[in-house]
Amino acid sequence: MSSETAAQTSVSTHILDTSVGRPAEGVALTLSVRSGGDGAWTAHGASKTDADGRCKDLPALPEGTTHVRIEFETEAYFVSHQQAEEQQDAPRVRDSGAFFPEVAITFAVKPGEHYHVPLLLNPFGYSVYRGS
Repeated sequence: MSSETAAQTSVSTHILDTSVGRPAEGVALTLSVRSGGDGAWTAHGASKTDADGRCKDLPALPEGTTHVRIEFETEAYFVSHQQAEEQQDAPRVRDSGAFFPEVAITFAVKPGEHYHVPLLLNPFGYSVYRGS
């Protein structure tokens, strides 16, 4: 029972498309975990961002997790939004497709803490930080 009552380590994220100043809805992502710097990565969950660009349904991390990797599949998002921009007569993007077809973020975790890791995204750059 003690493992059930102990504070679990958890992760959440959200994506803001800074090129349009709006949440990035429908971006698929996968969550992987490992124990120790030399440990093998293990797939642990997958989801998509909601209408607010948030992903709140990732599973709690297994006991012993020391590192987390979130892989965001950004190419499909940018391709779908490029088509929408073309339909709206918006200025053309310099390149076709996605310059960053995926974004992988790896970070260290400690037991019992919550980690909110937002992604600020645009077609030619991105930034991440530890949120609250």
